[in-house]
Amino acid sequence: MTINLLTERGQSLERQHFSWKDLVRNPISKLDDDAFTRVRAILMNGVELDSLRIKQVMLRTNGPLRAQIAQLMRAEQHQATLVNWLIGADHSPIETTIGYEQTAIEVTASVAQLESDPYLAQGYRYALLEDFDHLYRYSALLDRLEGKDANNITQGHTDIVPARPTSVHHRAPEHDLLEPYARDASLATKLHALTLTGGEYQTHDYYMNIGPLFTDPLARQLYAEIASIESQHIVHYGSMINPDESPLEKMLLQEACEVWNYSACVEQESNPRIKAIWERFLDYELGHLQAVIALFKEHERRDPAEVLGDGRLPDLIEFKSHRDYLRKVIDAESSMRKDGTRFVDEPDEGRSSVAYRQQMNSEGSPSDTVSATYRWAPGTELAGEAGRLAA
Repeated sequence: MTINLLTERGQSLERQHFSWKDLVRNPISKLDDDAFTRVRAILMNGVELDSLRIKQVMLRTNGPLRAQIAQLMRAEQHQATLVNWLIGADHSPIETTIGYEQTAIEVTASVAQLESDPYLAQGYRYALLEDFDHLYRYSALLDRLEGKDANNITQGHTDIVPARPTSVHHRAPEHDLLEPYARDASLATKLHALTLTGGEYQTHDYYMNIGPLFTDPLARQLYAEIASIESQHIVHYGSMINPDESPLEKMLLQEACEVWNYSACVEQESNPRIKAIWERFLDYELGHLQAVIALFKEHERRDPAEVLGDGRLPDLIEFKSHRDYLRKVIDAESSMRKDGTRFVDEPDEGRSSVAYRQQMNSEGSPSDTVSATYRWAPGTELAGEAGRLAA
């Protein structure tokens, strides 16, 4: 796919229309659609919601741009609705959670391999190991409350095994920070950080909303524990982003980020009905990008090429199983810890994190408890029942 961010016009903002029926399409099938179709829907909802979040900050702080930002936000809101409503009611809340964690794992694994900055690539691998362990803990909860095999959701693409234990993910805030990328970092590096920050934000928000609705006390505690870690990941990835970028520069990068991610979805989607949605929204995002390029030129008097380079899209996220890569990362790096912005061996972890963790785990760890007797095995819950009857 050949797209140039500087010259592609896309669909103009004035011609981007929706209806209520258009917003609420038939959802994907939990079992019949490919797991990576669900991964793409979850990822793009996170990217859209983060775009809305950035524009809300712009709306509050930039008087002259309010009308244009409000127009962009309306389109982004409806895109997020259409994408998020693709996840249907055949998914239980825990099954949707499994989908969120698979998205975090496989997308971050791809980004970690694409990232050319060794320090930031380390940062992606570090948090990736924690999402990997979250999948294991939530799979234990799914087994405990619904008697289901999480493999029905992951479709065998992602291992369900422990990594760095969730109970040791709790760090003091100063140890969640990373050094930001340089102002002249590659466009790819900037889009990677934006994508993962948005993804973690929506995961955090989902857990904060769905967790209180469970009646099981352990489920409520587990969602509270992992929501806290997802908030750490928001800081972890968000601190990669250079704080000296101007607000309009950040909005320009966000629009480029949406184009880049929709391009990956279009290129790899296997469901023709869903692919048509990605194609439409890629066209819309190119229109948004052109609108922001015009604002950037008018208000900052700068050439957008300073931010977008020659306009060529960086290599795209690969939506596929990264099992072999993940196994190597788990073996080599599960024992790593943080000290300030540095990655260190376990004995050198920042002492304030140890004290913070001891306090938070002082009355027990929900993630340890939920998986105390859980060992994932291939096959569904029906296969397990058949085996027990045969015995």
